[in-house]
Amino acid sequence: MSRDREGNWWQSLFNANTSIGQRVLFVLAVLFTSVLYFGRTMRSDIRAGDGDGFPRGTNDSSRNSYHHYKHEASKTVLKPTDASKSHVLVTGGAGFIGSHGTLQLIEEGHVVTIVDNLSRGNEGALRALTKEISKLGKPKRSLRVIHGDLADVNVLNAAFETKPKVDKVIHFAAVAYVGESMADPNKYYKNVTSNTATLLQAMDRFKVNELIYSSTCATYGNPDVLPITEKTPTVPINPYGKSKLFAEEAIRDYAVANPEFRAVILRYFNVFGSDPKGRLGEYPRPELRKHGRISGACFDAALGSIEHLLVMGTNHDTRDGTCVRDFIHVTDLIDAHILAMEKATANPPSLYNVGTGRGVSVKEFVDACKKVTKVPIKVVEQKEARPGDYAEVYANVDKIEEELGWKARYVDLEESLGHAWKWRKKHPSGY
Repeated sequence: MSRDREGNWWQSLFNANTSIGQRVLFVLAVLFTSVLYFGRTMRSDIRAGDGDGFPRGTNDSSRNSYHHYKHEASKTVLKPTDASKSHVLVTGGAGFIGSHGTLQLIEEGHVVTIVDNLSRGNEGALRALTKEISKLGKPKRSLRVIHGDLADVNVLNAAFETKPKVDKVIHFAAVAYVGESMADPNKYYKNVTSNTATLLQAMDRFKVNELIYSSTCATYGNPDVLPITEKTPTVPINPYGKSKLFAEEAIRDYAVANPEFRAVILRYFNVFGSDPKGRLGEYPRPELRKHGRISGACFDAALGSIEHLLVMGTNHDTRDGTCVRDFIHVTDLIDAHILAMEKATANPPSLYNVGTGRGVSVKEFVDACKKVTKVPIKVVEQKEARPGDYAEVYANVDKIEEELGWKARYVDLEESLGHAWKWRKKHPSGY
């Protein structure tokens, strides 16, 4: 067929006098050819990947969460009815502290998107949050949950790419066991430091300019002078404290480069307790309990889940030889976060200690636990301290009291332990 005749044939196909049958046959031929071409291309792409349809190098987190987080990303939270309230992205919102923070935010009229990979969080806490939102009479769409890892840029895109726009981020998500950090430091630098930098990149992409960062007193290490103020030198002695301090520095450097960005860093001390109304509690996975809080270990012993309570480190230079800590109730801690979110973000980032200002020894804590549980817990003492531990830390909280008007309410140790024990007795096997 000559070029002229070929052109005439093409034009005649769309001529009004050309039969419908001819046109249909042509369209079908084009579609068939396209399917063959793109099918062959897709198969070659799969062969070039890892054999499961994802490009080579796609990590396991992306593979496992891809369909779910895409589905969750398509959901939206409702715009807060009160214009003074925010859409807050909460990292680690299925965890002990993050779930308490999420509940209080929603209770106060904010709406929340949670990002959590459930490596340390508890799916039962998410179910409890859904239940409590209904009880509060809040819309179901006050909460949106994306299951995924902060290291996965696709997860973060799914979290931020929504309406109403995310206004602020509270960054709770972190691995947080001193002993584990000594045994596996890379996990901490990746999960704490690197993931914070990845989160900042996502905030930059989506023009979200307010961050509330949960840091730790572990950044101070073993201080020479007590109580610890915000000006106490930071000399962390374990990878957990170091990874948190490096994350703080990443936040400060980002603030220098982005004048419109505002942040507040909260260095809090030893968190315990649970929601005073019994709506939420703490229940780490069994494989993580050896790293867990002293309160959880006390309750495990009281319930008979473990044979005895092991107290590590009885030869410290303290009043009774055991570690001294500043135990802060989780509800007080969340109050401090929300108050800081509302009043304290700044550039350069502001910094506050969050504690009670009172040191309690581990021995004193165990004695209080025995009184609250009314169980003669068997205690085994180990002279050697836990690797990476420090002898005595407690906070000076003058700055947060004077500048934000915050003060811990739950300072009675037995009352606070009572809140946690009440929930744990009701949920001996967790949520």
